[in-house]
Amino acid sequence: MQEKELIVGIDQKPTSIGSWVILSLQHVFAMFGATILVPLLTGLDVGVALVASGIGTITYLLCTKRKVPVYLGSSFAYIGAIQLATANAGVDSAYLGLMAVGLIYILFASIIKIFGSGWLRKLLPPIVVGPMIMIIGLTLAPEAIKSAGLNGDSGYEVPVVALITFLSVVIISTKAKGMLKIVPFIVSIFIGYAAAMIFGIVDYSVFETVSFFQLPKFSFIGTYDFDFSQILMFAPLAFVTIAEHIGDHVVLGEITNKDFLTDPGLDKTLLGDGLATFISASIGGPANTTYGENTGVIAITRVGSVYVIGLAALFAISLGFFGYIQAFITSIPWAVIGGMTIILYGLIAANGVKILIKDRTDLSNMRNLVIVSTMLVIGLGGAVLPITSTIQLTGMSLAMLVGILLNQFIKLLDYLIKP
Repeated sequence: MQEKELIVGIDQKPTSIGSWVILSLQHVFAMFGATILVPLLTGLDVGVALVASGIGTITYLLCTKRKVPVYLGSSFAYIGAIQLATANAGVDSAYLGLMAVGLIYILFASIIKIFGSGWLRKLLPPIVVGPMIMIIGLTLAPEAIKSAGLNGDSGYEVPVVALITFLSVVIISTKAKGMLKIVPFIVSIFIGYAAAMIFGIVDYSVFETVSFFQLPKFSFIGTYDFDFSQILMFAPLAFVTIAEHIGDHVVLGEITNKDFLTDPGLDKTLLGDGLATFISASIGGPANTTYGENTGVIAITRVGSVYVIGLAALFAISLGFFGYIQAFITSIPWAVIGGMTIILYGLIAANGVKILIKDRTDLSNMRNLVIVSTMLVIGLGGAVLPITSTIQLTGMSLAMLVGILLNQFIKLLDYLIKP
């Protein structure tokens, strides 16, 4: 599969301030819906989540020496743990649990820095990483379908708006020329929003409860009780999101034709991600994680500039303080988001297939076919493995574990049973 060069390279700036601003806003729109959904579901403050997202992204860029165009947003993996910890012992215990997750990332990064990541590569060869990335994208697919109103629960308005948005992305990304071609999502959002206004599915009530400038409800470390009772609920989840972290960086590497696990190194990317989560929790925000939506934007636009990502982070921080802008983006109907994410999430899954193709994985070989098929069924079939009453392995994390163990088991069989 032939690699396409980036239009704007990782260490390059856009040619004009205007294009720089538009490209950065596109990343803001891509991450916004999911980033604010986490605090909405967990009771945390939306403004704090946006500020933490921006600070976390800048922290990550500094830790990776501005070599990786990654945007960090609110992690979905910890929603259940935050809800349960808050119900059991109050939100203070959730903050401490999330800070513990950040420290586990930092510890893991230190171990890799000392001993290297070669052992990790042996555990996670392409035959395991490829299906894992496919599962990341396909696991998100139901959310895109639900948002687009294609699950049979919506009237005709939502699917029509989603279709208009979807077709706008398709037409602009494949047929447009010049600057328009590399901003398909931001243009499609406005087209979709206009369609949503015509069909009457825009919720304007969000503008009634905001002011032009509003201070996020920060909960700084030291201002609340140190309740460590819920940490064991959060700690195992760190290993799940570390696997997701690796998968996302492999996907981005495939898109940009770079090996980020080598340069700047997995130790630095994990350090940036861990510090971002620790900082976020220390001011009252959710865990941060690499965002597939923004990786999808890079895949479509071929713009991988860390300067674009950095400006998007600054915009996110400012959005935490400007109520009406925050309300406008919040008012974007899920139909519009759904129309875009059908493509964005599909791109993630397609990059998993691309990894297998690039590795020349022979799927006529029963060994490879067994590993891929088993991982896909477990990852997408809703498999659950309870560890304790509050901890369980599900979806991608369980599929990853099974893939690693199955790959090593077959290797052992190959060694013990010679053909």
